[in-house]
Amino acid sequence: MIELGVFHNGASDLPVTVISDNVAVNDGSLAEVHESGQRIILNQVRHGILADRLGFNLFLMTEHHFQPEGAELSPNPLITEAAIATQTKSIRLGQMANILPWWHPVRIAEQAAMLDVISGGRLDFGIGRGYQPREAEVFGRPYGSTIQDQERNRAYFEEAYELILKCWTEPSFSFHREFYSIPPSYTRWNHKQTIAYFNWPKAGRALDEVVRLGKPDLYSVGSPVLAGTTTLKEISVIPRPLQKPHPQVWEPITSERSIRWAARNAVNAFAIVEPTSRLKRNMEIYYEEAEKCGWPDRLGRGRFKYGWDVQKRRGFGSCRYIHLAMPGKDKDRELARVKKALELQWDYYGPFGFAAVLAEADEPMYDLHVKVTADLLLKKEIAMFGTPADVCAAIMRIKEGCGYEDFFFGTWFEMGGFENEEIEDQMCYFAEEVMPLLRRACGGQVQSPPLGSDFDSIGGENHRMAKLA
Repeated sequence: MIELGVFHNGASDLPVTVISDNVAVNDGSLAEVHESGQRIILNQVRHGILADRLGFNLFLMTEHHFQPEGAELSPNPLITEAAIATQTKSIRLGQMANILPWWHPVRIAEQAAMLDVISGGRLDFGIGRGYQPREAEVFGRPYGSTIQDQERNRAYFEEAYELILKCWTEPSFSFHREFYSIPPSYTRWNHKQTIAYFNWPKAGRALDEVVRLGKPDLYSVGSPVLAGTTTLKEISVIPRPLQKPHPQVWEPITSERSIRWAARNAVNAFAIVEPTSRLKRNMEIYYEEAEKCGWPDRLGRGRFKYGWDVQKRRGFGSCRYIHLAMPGKDKDRELARVKKALELQWDYYGPFGFAAVLAEADEPMYDLHVKVTADLLLKKEIAMFGTPADVCAAIMRIKEGCGYEDFFFGTWFEMGGFENEEIEDQMCYFAEEVMPLLRRACGGQVQSPPLGSDFDSIGGENHRMAKLA
């Protein structure tokens, strides 16, 4: 069985141009970049709705900020997916990923739980550590979670994850660790309503567990809440997610250390740019660690199938750039546009060191400073271009090369320089021509149950959606 996702990173729709030092960027002034950003945000909502109607199982977004260069934009996937949730019924909504060191853990726990409630239990919660200092130092500074100290960043990430799970699973709790003390010990809360509620047996939590009663403070004036020395011991984060004990968690992974952490903590792994041989080795590491740790799973269901388990929705997902040669279009011209789009993205990603993981499993890591070309990405089938049969065959090579039992595969259609209508046409052509081939090759596709919200779909029909009605 196969499960199919759409990965959306928010590339600019402005044309791609090559400027000094042979660097590709989007062809627009800052004013035009801002206008493009507004279109991208709306298009992400449209693509999520379209993905649902086309039969994709999961819509995945990233979190990225402050980028005039054109490679990516996705400042708050939870907000975007809340909009998608109100107009869809089946597709699950995930993130690759919410960057925990840029958030107060209680705040993002609330927002993610809200999305799970609004969507009727369709949240797949993605977590990551971040890697771009322009983002990390702006958002992480209030929490002391700098990316320029990897160990500090990792310590924050792991503590934040633990705190989020407490928010989701405990009706009332306290949390006191290195980065967070929730609630702070000095939080005055001499509130008669709180005291009355937790004195009530029906509340299910004893008063002395939630507050520490104290005498009046003669040095304080003002509201009765602050005038007493009664302090708060616990908080309740409301709402909790609909999914119990909590939604499935995912992490985009690269290093062995991250792979093993994900396996130990019942977190699904997701890989995007590794060639098949390296993906295979990473999967082996993940499953080795999961077996050693007794198959961690949020529902305690034991061993899951190798690669992916569609029934348990557990395992290791993969993703690739996809561009189909459309009927009636000049194939060579389209390929040239795809290559420019890929070089726009990799002129951005490359300087962060991602070239290293493009090496095969039996090769030494590539030089961090090497320029990644579109030809290299196409050769390694990180990017796939061709007829529906060509693309299906390339996707199946990943399944067979890695030894997947069931298969989770993410499709990445949006690229720099392509307008919204072109991306939607790609999604529709893939659904019409490639999905049936993959279903036959994999023994069928998961049919997502209509677990979505009770909101009716409202407006927003685009030119391709109208054809599907």
